[in-house]
Amino acid sequence: MARDYIQMYKDKLRTAAQVAKVVEPGDFVDYGMFNGQPVAFDKALAERKAELSDIKVMTAVTVPPIPEVVMQDPQGEVFTYMDLQFSAASRIMQEKCGGVFYHPVNYGEAESYFYDVVGDPDKIGSVPRRIFVIRTTPMDKNGYFNFGIHNSVAYSQICSAQYVAVEVNENIPRALGGAREQVHISEVDFVIESENEPMFFLPETQPSDIDRKIAEHVLYHITDGCCIQLGIGAMPNLVGKLINDTDLKDLGGNTEMLVDAYMEMWESGKLNNRRKNVDEGKLVYTFSLGSEKLYEWIDNNTALASYNVGYANHPNRITAIDNLVSINQALQVDLYTQVNAESSGIRQISGNGGMSDYVLGGFWSKGGRSMICLPSTYMAKDGSIRSRIVPVLGPGTITTVPRQMVHMIVTEYGWESFKGASTWARTEKLIRLAHPDFRDELIKEAQNMKIWRRTNKIE
Repeated sequence: MARDYIQMYKDKLRTAAQVAKVVEPGDFVDYGMFNGQPVAFDKALAERKAELSDIKVMTAVTVPPIPEVVMQDPQGEVFTYMDLQFSAASRIMQEKCGGVFYHPVNYGEAESYFYDVVGDPDKIGSVPRRIFVIRTTPMDKNGYFNFGIHNSVAYSQICSAQYVAVEVNENIPRALGGAREQVHISEVDFVIESENEPMFFLPETQPSDIDRKIAEHVLYHITDGCCIQLGIGAMPNLVGKLINDTDLKDLGGNTEMLVDAYMEMWESGKLNNRRKNVDEGKLVYTFSLGSEKLYEWIDNNTALASYNVGYANHPNRITAIDNLVSINQALQVDLYTQVNAESSGIRQISGNGGMSDYVLGGFWSKGGRSMICLPSTYMAKDGSIRSRIVPVLGPGTITTVPRQMVHMIVTEYGWESFKGASTWARTEKLIRLAHPDFRDELIKEAQNMKIWRRTNKIE
């Protein structure tokens, strides 16, 4: 390691408490996202609660440990905590605390939110950011701290902040770029040496028999040479696992979230990125959540390319990828084929994230398919079975994907394509995907809504 970089490192080394002292009342503080959220700095900032007021903290996909700024200020008297994409932890915090909010974004353009936007006070970038703090790998011999499995919008956050601090953690894998996957010591104001807390591993979700049926319908649309995007959840991961039992070959990958299924497809030889017409030979992603084995696989893996989200998720670039198969999950679809993938009424469950980026990308890709998947029913708290295909979305329910962007919808009862279909045709196709016990009721509702044609029929 070059001597001048070592000296720069020593000159900038601080305790978390010293770094937290730069925060003043009214400040906006950015945390790294996913496993990049600081632990030591967060604790030190929370300990200053009595000295501060009106502090805004922003991150995305909160993972354990629960942030101390929320734990020490559950009513949000001092700290307002904003999450750009809700996780299970975010939901729990919002239900039990008073200062936790969802912050909707189009993930593919999220980097632009962190730059100054003159005359637009509603844009994030117009708000001065006091400090950005992110967990990184230790500094390498060339003076770089790698962002690891949380590239995302990190470098844009650095560019928008008055102060930049890295919280070094030896457990973070080194994710090779790509682009914007690292920051140089010369661009860092403070270095915090952490206690090397463990990374958060995404618990393995066991797929149900219904998930398996849906995955088999999706698999029908995957052919040799396809480029696959998998969203979060048991079913998309299952698609990757099922691919290993087929004779498919020369698959590619381009995704926002790198999950275990990609590792398994790569290890089985099914996915090699050879036939990608964009980023040939590389599996492109912007962040990862998964198992310990996945993080070990990512470390210094030259088959992977960690990119900023403005590259990995930009619709213009995604649509240029031939044969892109986008596979995402939803919570509800109404008879107009409006898709809710993020809320249960007014209760925020997840978020839009990059779903709309990839739905649009698969929709426009040459030979591509955008597939939105969901079980036809769910069990309510009272034990009753209810349909996920509903006449209209309920009060407060969020439309994540508008109807004109919907390409294919898949349930355990099959798949249908909605591209270019009229309202009455969409209704008929969608009801075919509903659970048989709810189809007659949905037809009656469609008739009342005047979106059911006299000659329509359900097979």
